Amino acid sequence: MAKPTAGAEAFRPARNKTALVSAIIPARNEEVSVARTVESVAAQPEIGEVIVVDDQSTDRTGAILAQMAARIAKLRILSVGDLPRGWVGKNYAVSLGAAAATGEWLLFTDADTVHLPGSMRRALADAVDHDAVLVSYSPEQELGTFWEHALIPFIYCRLAARFSFARINDPHQPDAAANGQFLLVLRDAYQSVGGHAAVASEIVEDVALAQLVKRAGYRIYFAAPIGIVRTRMYQSFAAMWQGWTKNLYPLMGGRLRSMLLEFEAFPLSEMLALTLAWLLLARAQHISPWVLPAILLGALAGAHLRYAIALYRNLLPVSLVQYYVPGAVLYVAALVASWWRNTRGAVVWKGREYPAKSL
Repeated sequence: MAKPTAGAEAFRPARNKTALVSAIIPARNEEVSVARTVESVAAQPEIGEVIVVDDQSTDRTGAILAQMAARIAKLRILSVGDLPRGWVGKNYAVSLGAAAATGEWLLFTDADTVHLPGSMRRALADAVDHDAVLVSYSPEQELGTFWEHALIPFIYCRLAARFSFARINDPHQPDAAANGQFLLVLRDAYQSVGGHAAVASEIVEDVALAQLVKRAGYRIYFAAPIGIVRTRMYQSFAAMWQGWTKNLYPLMGGRLRSMLLEFEAFPLSEMLALTLAWLLLARAQHISPWVLPAILLGALAGAHLRYAIALYRNLLPVSLVQYYVPGAVLYVAALVASWWRNTRGAVVWKGREYPAKSL
């Protein structure tokens, strides 16, 4: 076993006992998916309690949870009152759940996830094997509509290009990230960095929390395993657009320069440069009108090949390459819209509006 980073030894779990885990699930108008999530989490034997924080839901979420509580002994339901100033709704909800939890470990997960059998046992084993006080998994994606097939895999490939699991898991590198859909953290370490109160106003709170944990000298482990957790994040194009335009710009660095650098990675800009070069050459000498289409088709074919390789490397179906063009267009549009909302307009999520930050 690798030697833990300074400060992590005191929080390392013992191999010879099963840690008690408290699962914390924020839920705001999640009637479509909350039952499936609670059932899958409660089925994990290592989880001693499931705390669902009903964040002022106006749909059937509350009624569904009440019915489930009558037959699932480990399920507890908390209700959120008024949102305090300076807090993002989800962050406040999970902070209440953490305060009420009794477990040695805290599992933060979303109400749109399905935890497969053995997922918690795997996470606790990864915590021991990697001397980590924070273990996070990026879920497998369940895709429904055309728009989900086009945009979500494209975004995850771009995120994989930005966030290296190897660098994140290396205690000697400053890189840190996590996915709030599955974020397991040792309670003592969580409290020592200030918990969610320390990231109260952060839109991308999972990455911010992981950064705090790693800066404090603890080890984190982030991966995208198969057969652990799945999610269908959005049920409609409108919800998907609102969700990604909330998160995408901060995820890609939260700076105008980082956004512009992201555009440089696109073959679309490559194709534009080739077009301009051809136009300049065409003024100097006669060139066949078929040259430009051939160049553009070649560039497009190369772009599809690179995307297929990215899909394969990220364990996504290579058949999704057929959505490359709409995915690239949607990605650029979502990134620009996210930049605008996070810096000039306002971020809207689940009926709440958060003021933009000047970034």
